[in-house]
Amino acid sequence: MDTYAVRPVFAGPFSYFDLTLDVPGSKSITNRALMLAALADGKSRLEGVLFSDDSRHFLDCLKDLGFDLEIDEAERTVSVTGLGGRLPLREASVNVGSAGTAARFLTAMLGFAPGIWHLDASEQMRRRPMGPLLKTLRTLGVTVRCEGEEDHFPFTLISEGISADSATINIDDSSQFLSAMLMASVMSGRPFAVTMTGSHGFAYVRMTMEMMRQFGVPVDMPEPGRCIVDGRKILKAASYRIEPDVSAACYFYGAAAISGGSICVRGVQEDSLQGDLALLKVLESMGCTLENAEAGIRLTGPADGHLKGIDVDMHAFSDQALTLAAIAPFAGSPVCIRNVGHIRLQECDRCAAITDALSRMGIRAEVSGDDITIWPGDPAPARIRTFGDHRVAMAFALTGLRAPGIIIEDPACCRKTFENYFDVLDGLCDRIR
Repeated sequence: MDTYAVRPVFAGPFSYFDLTLDVPGSKSITNRALMLAALADGKSRLEGVLFSDDSRHFLDCLKDLGFDLEIDEAERTVSVTGLGGRLPLREASVNVGSAGTAARFLTAMLGFAPGIWHLDASEQMRRRPMGPLLKTLRTLGVTVRCEGEEDHFPFTLISEGISADSATINIDDSSQFLSAMLMASVMSGRPFAVTMTGSHGFAYVRMTMEMMRQFGVPVDMPEPGRCIVDGRKILKAASYRIEPDVSAACYFYGAAAISGGSICVRGVQEDSLQGDLALLKVLESMGCTLENAEAGIRLTGPADGHLKGIDVDMHAFSDQALTLAAIAPFAGSPVCIRNVGHIRLQECDRCAAITDALSRMGIRAEVSGDDITIWPGDPAPARIRTFGDHRVAMAFALTGLRAPGIIIEDPACCRKTFENYFDVLDGLCDRIR
């Protein structure tokens, strides 16, 4: 499928609906759980696993590193036998594809592991930043040989293990660098301090810290910006259930917001580890209502479909900047999304992708520094370029639910995290009609 023509099910008079939907497991939790299970002592069983391009690349990398895996996609389970912080091999080649989590997490893990490690990635991931993590590993004595552009994939790591007891990592470009260092620190065999510099949303780091606690090695933070992991402790094998993906759920909550209808995503709860839950409070401020139902959080859009404009700092949950941008034309006043300049460095330049999509629809959108402002309007028919970015495709499909003539190019890019997204969206449209 080269294109996907969105059905404008909310373009006519609104009629109330009430639906409950399921979404796949969380990508962020799946890949953290795979990393922690590989570093744990014994056999862990992960349930509710997301199977997508990103997670399959992570699984392939673990296989290439010699780990014993049992994978059942039908049951959405993976069992990983860890060796208590050791790796089965001393030399291997892995390809992380376009998975940013696999790229950052496995690079840190291999830097801490004695051996020779050859790492490569997709063309898309080769363009994304790796420099801060590679710089930190070099300060810890790891030899990094880049085979193309400096501080980018592909590269080889030559490590004798880490003898230091502390490191500093800059997180301006991505909080994944800090999460990677914290998880890899359990391999140090000693108390290991990680100091962060720079600024980034901390929600995903809190997720990492909570999951490390669940696997038996808590992270101490004696002062802001400094974390200590006791590498003398060993992660414990666990039976671990992965939460539904809140990032994926947010697209359907966005659909409810512009429709006047009500959508519950099964299993999404207010105590979720995932920072993208913050978007629901934003939608509430724009006129939606929230209910903590037993099945999951239910969001109902304003009855007339008219949202309020908002000025919001999305630094900590910037993956949802695209979602908010896609529904912003239906607000009654401008929407300003602040402090998201770092999304230029993700799967594509997402600031540029937002203005490109909206300008094609005749909607005024301007980027000023790290902020994006979008003015209300009636979106015109348009073909939306996705730039190979799954979140661009998924987000701007929402605009087409209300505005006729929106066509999404390269919808297959959603395989990265939610391979049947458009099937689920079609099912939503069928149930509303």
